[in-house]
Amino acid sequence: MASRNYQDFTPSHKVPPGPACQRIGDVPAGERLEVSIYLKPRAAGSSGGAGVDPRAHLAAARAAHHANDIKLIKEFASDHGLTVVSTEPAQRLIRLSGTAAQFQSAFQTTLSQYRDGNLTFRGRSGALKLPAELHAIVESVLGLDNRPQAKPRLVIRPAAAVSDSYMPNNVARLYAFPTSVTGKGQWIALIELGGSFTPSDTTAAFQSMGLTPPTVVAVSVDGGQNTPNPDDGADGEVALDIQVAGGAAPGANLAVFFAPNSDAGFVDAITSAVHDATRRPSVISISWGSAEVNWTQQAIQSMNTALQDASTVNVSVFVASGDNLATDGVTDGKAHVDFPASSPWAIGCGGTSISVSGSSITNEKVWNDGDSGGGGGISDLFPVPTFQQNASLPPSVNDGNKRRGVPDVSADAAPGTGYRVVVNGQAEVVGGTSAVAPLWAGLAALVNEGATTPIGFFLPFLYANSTLMRQITQGDNNPTGSDIGYSAGPGWNACTGLGVPNGESLFVALTNQPTAR
Repeated sequence: MASRNYQDFTPSHKVPPGPACQRIGDVPAGERLEVSIYLKPRAAGSSGGAGVDPRAHLAAARAAHHANDIKLIKEFASDHGLTVVSTEPAQRLIRLSGTAAQFQSAFQTTLSQYRDGNLTFRGRSGALKLPAELHAIVESVLGLDNRPQAKPRLVIRPAAAVSDSYMPNNVARLYAFPTSVTGKGQWIALIELGGSFTPSDTTAAFQSMGLTPPTVVAVSVDGGQNTPNPDDGADGEVALDIQVAGGAAPGANLAVFFAPNSDAGFVDAITSAVHDATRRPSVISISWGSAEVNWTQQAIQSMNTALQDASTVNVSVFVASGDNLATDGVTDGKAHVDFPASSPWAIGCGGTSISVSGSSITNEKVWNDGDSGGGGGISDLFPVPTFQQNASLPPSVNDGNKRRGVPDVSADAAPGTGYRVVVNGQAEVVGGTSAVAPLWAGLAALVNEGATTPIGFFLPFLYANSTLMRQITQGDNNPTGSDIGYSAGPGWNACTGLGVPNGESLFVALTNQPTAR
């Protein structure tokens, strides 16, 4: 590469690990790492038109668009002794391998080891540097810092009695999910940044629902594995996702994408699912996230373009909006929303609490247990998307401005009216917006079975036809003793979005309206 004119790559700026983290030394110079480099999109994506495989069309277009970009990255890697592990033009992704010393030289940064409790990780601070030639083509450099990026959005009810809890397929029935379809022929992708599942848990859970266990496959991303790890505490998340998505759409197949809990692992898992040409999932469920303030600009951008790619290839992506009310667990005296739920290309999923008599919901309000409850509010990052232009968005409680509102849709998430699942051989009652994303993913799989083409990113249709939803007008998402938050009310609100589904009505509307997508 001709130039050695290095410049700060500003979007990569990262704050040091928090005060609870102890620096324990430099990363050993010979430690081997893998890093993901994402390229900036060269041209607007398109599905290729009727009768064209959108994934194949996008892959072919990007192979041509990015051929020279990939060549420049390979030259850069060679200059620094780095190995190209893989090139994925459809994902705009190049994976590099090398030693810590080689990467520190290549990106002019310093990597340190940190300890947070039982967890050790690599960390850095400040901006990476890139040669001037690469600034125009590189969107992100992810994975040098592998601190945990996200948390699972679930709440386990302590001492779980089964009263006031529901089998996942019964929750689907409460929301009138269509029974004429099962999701047959559809693949639902579940993104997991930890945890594991066992076939015996899946079998026991589906037998308790009176259902045949679905096909469930584990997909490894960046070395992530379906391996139990008691320290990450995420087995309940994986079980919840499988059992809720499969309970709602019992004929669908489930692909569980396991990746490391880092910014690189999160983005790589999503791009792997979006561009999976083997299983070709039509729906993705994400039950992990973190407040917008916890992300670098480059990671947000690459996550956003990954979710936009999902829209391009007609994949619906449902994302939990968080379980820490309007502050999203941040203690700076401000409201925060969860990302990637706040992405304008995601379908953000909020939480409610239900009262049931027989087979009907008799009352439903915002889930708010004081310290936990459905996340929602106004983004600090994203402007009002076109589909929300006519929604009743409130001004942000932070600065009075209107921007992207979160969530878009909701459903039961309160652990007090939670979902009965099987985790490591034991029955548990689990709540959280983690349950809402796979529930809606199951509904989308049902719709896709009956639709001519997958419904993909259907929020423009949903906002234009909001009467298909049942509004939730009771409650708020203020933490106990705080005035930071929003109240429910008629129309869209920053607690439950457009409301909860009437499954049969949505099925009819989405399968009979060619303009729904």
